[in-house]
Amino acid sequence: MSPDVAAPTPKLLVVDDEPSMRDMLRIVLRRDGYDVTVASNGREALAAMEHGFFDLLLTDIRLPDIDGVQVLREAKVRHRDTVALMMTAYASTETAVEAMRLGAADYFIKPFNMDELRLKVRSHLEARRLRVENVLLKRVLETSHSFENIVGRSPAMLEIFSMVETIAATPSTVLVTGESGTGKDLIARAIHAHSLRKDHPFVALNCGAVPETLLESELFGHMRGAFTGADANKKGLIEAAERGTVFLDEIGEMNATMQVKLLRVLQERRFRRLGGTDEVHADIRVIAATNQDLTKAVAEGRFREDLFYRINVIQIHLPPLRDRREDIPLIAARFLDRFAERLGKRVRGISQEAMALIEAYAWPGNVRELENAIERAVALERTETVLPESLPPHVRAGGDRSPVQVAKLPEGAFDLEAHVDQIYRDHITEALAKAGGVQVRAAELLGMTFRSFRYYAKKFNLR
Repeated sequence: MSPDVAAPTPKLLVVDDEPSMRDMLRIVLRRDGYDVTVASNGREALAAMEHGFFDLLLTDIRLPDIDGVQVLREAKVRHRDTVALMMTAYASTETAVEAMRLGAADYFIKPFNMDELRLKVRSHLEARRLRVENVLLKRVLETSHSFENIVGRSPAMLEIFSMVETIAATPSTVLVTGESGTGKDLIARAIHAHSLRKDHPFVALNCGAVPETLLESELFGHMRGAFTGADANKKGLIEAAERGTVFLDEIGEMNATMQVKLLRVLQERRFRRLGGTDEVHADIRVIAATNQDLTKAVAEGRFREDLFYRINVIQIHLPPLRDRREDIPLIAARFLDRFAERLGKRVRGISQEAMALIEAYAWPGNVRELENAIERAVALERTETVLPESLPPHVRAGGDRSPVQVAKLPEGAFDLEAHVDQIYRDHITEALAKAGGVQVRAAELLGMTFRSFRYYAKKFNLR
């Protein structure tokens, strides 16, 4: 995506009961390039705010129904980042102080200089943009390490990276598929980070982790009194993600009722809060993810066919780690650096034999399981290099098998650690015999570093 892509047009709400003033402000501010909505009284203003987000509110204080201070108060309740500018023909210190206390950024007394107002609007919007950018930058710096999980050099991952870059700038809905632990959430974040919506929120919801009774409230919000315990209006995640991205993880777990309501959001870009009657506009991009076969779920009647086609506009499939083994050393090295720093350990590398075991293992839990294994290894390792015995037992013994595919246990008690040690002892003894007792040559025959070979030779008292 080009860095010169223009930022979204700021949205302004102008509230004034004088038609001439209202029309003049609309014409002037639109000429300056803003998206301007006008309201003739407080109730119209509140209705406009119900249906969308505004970057800036410009309101007269004296209105025929409810005053501008109340409009300001409601605007801040709905969207605390909205910039508020107040206008009045009747100067009142008391009113000005109250408006500023509630978060008004400036105060104009009619008649005012239009050029001065335009300048103030521009400067306040620029200051707001910088504040938002600083917050977003801080979030990126705090979470940038999470993208290490999706590094890769395999052809499959390089193709995915290219696809993310291509589709990020489009508004299309994306479906990310793949086994658990492959990093579907990180792909969703990468799409958002490269999109035109990157300066706005990324909101994630795991549909399988929220009880069905609460899922609607979490997604759409609710009105006070909608159900027992709803003692205040609550904004849902779709509203919280205004002009940003909503990531619906494990969408295959969503019940039939919620599927219908989500379908309406995707079709009409509108929804109602739980217990509410007013429709709210949804300016969002949706990225969904699942580890299920949704085609099969549709055939079995567990997932709506029309919703499936709505979310499956662009599909990205993340391959399991066992199908991109060339990425394993790179990912393991990144995790090693992260956990060595986090745990304060002087672990600088992974031994050749430990890496061979890591690459041979099937990793049924994918990147998440590899991450846990490396954290364990760094925590247990007493040298500067991860040795095989610091890896989880099933990784050391598993080879190309997953832990649920181990050989049958013999009758009676079985000591897995002793069994693995015996395998090491036998192979090292044979290598020493073939190498004529030369340890360096024996280590080469086994594909081990001399340091690791010497460690095991000493452990098993072999010469």
